[in-house]
Formats: sequence, C-alpha cells, structure tokens
Amino acid sequence: MQPERIVSLVPSLTEALFAFGLGSRVVGRTRYCTQPPRLVGRVAKVGGTKKVDVEGVLGLEPDLVVAVREENTREDIEGLEEAGVPVFVGAPETVADALRMLRKLAERVGAPEAEAMLGPIERVYGRLREEERRAGSNRARRVFVPIWKAPYMSVGSDTYVHDVLETCGGENVCGGSTRYPIVDLGEIEDLEPEVVLLPDEPYPFSAEDLPEFYALDVPAAREDRVHLVDGKLLTWYGPRMASSLLQLSALLKS
Repeated sequence: MQPERIVSLVPSLTEALFAFGLGSRVVGRTRYCTQPPRLVGRVAKVGGTKKVDVEGVLGLEPDLVVAVREENTREDIEGLEEAGVPVFVGAPETVADALRMLRKLAERVGAPEAEAMLGPIERVYGRLREEERRAGSNRARRVFVPIWKAPYMSVGSDTYVHDVLETCGGENVCGGSTRYPIVDLGEIEDLEPEVVLLPDEPYPFSAEDLPEFYALDVPAAREDRVHLVDGKLLTWYGPRMASSLLQLSALLKS
C-alpha cells in the first residue's frame, strides 16, 4: 500500500519526493528542508535532522518516515520504529548507492515521475564512469574538500563526497582516511592539493576564507584553483545529481 502521509527528515530526499510528483503527500519536514522553496513552505516542520521532534512527527500521523543514517540519529529512527511508524532508511556511501536508494524510495512510495528524474542521472553517471575508464592511468587532479573549520575536517574514503569526487575525475587527498579526518594547515600543505573546493555547507565557507587557503604553499593556490562551491553539489542526492556531477566534473578538469 502506497503511503499517503510522508514525513521526510532528509533535505535532499524532501526535494526528491517533490520531484517524484509526491509533494501533496509530504506532511512533515525538517527546518533544513528548503527545496523546492515555493512549495515546501506549506509543510509542517519537525525540528532538525539531528534533533527531530519525534512527538511532532507522531502527531502528523505519518504512514512513512524517510531518513538517512548519515544525517539522522539512530535514537530518533529507533524511537519512530518503536512507535510503530514505518521508516525508510537510506545509507548511501557512493553515487551508485544513492541511485539505488532513490530507486528503492521511488518504488516504496509509488512515484509516478521517478524515471524522468532518475534516467538522466543514471546516464550522466554512466558517461562519467566511462570517461574514467578511458582515462586509465592518466592522473586525476588532487582535491581537498574541507567540510568544517576549527578544526578543519575533510572527507575520507567511506563517504558519499569522496565517491562524488572520484566519479567526477578527482583524487581525494584525504582518501587514505575514513569518515571525517581532522587536518591542520601544515598537513594540507603536505597533501599538495591541486584543487581546493570550499562548500557553503555544512560549514558555511565564504570569500572570507579564501586568503587562508591562497596563503598555503600548494598547487591549488599557485594555479588559482581555490573555488567556493554550492555544498549541495557535493552532498545532496536527488534531482540535482545529474547537474551536480556535470558541474563538478567540468570544474575539476578545467
């Protein structure tokens, strides 16, 4: 039976549900679920991704809650399940994982417009994988992506962002680590990134942070490849994935 009252605890999947043509069924969202901006405003808020108002969710009487292990806490997920609410839980660590998750979600909710969204993403992903195969031993550009400051934190090999970078033709300089390694400026210099991407989420890097990175003795600074980017390009799964992968691929290869 298809769910008629859906609460989404994941900003990118809230956007995906609307892109699936199911916006009228979404009755709850987190305060970080801001897309699509003109439509999501009518949906009730149930706290943040890490601090869900479980009682508020239950009050909306959902027949499905959408969550992701990376963004939502185990306690909140288990609390909802113990209350008898069906929970769809994704755990994507790669682009391929994200596509499989979106396919499963589309099937679970009976999405009428899923193929229109997922088909282009799969074609772009396939094209980039083929380009990667053809490149063979040609060296990819070394990329550093901080996701936090004070201390600086980056992304390891078991994260979605890592696989996005690899898919788009980059080599994650922190790929030898797992999860979210802490690094200082000296270590960043030792890693010798050729490209630095400064996303505006989860930490809001801005133009004020550029001088610190341009002061580093690294190829990225010398070759003017320190870029401010929309964090959604790196971390959001859903309808923007095809465009995100193409934009990042072009940026890393320019």
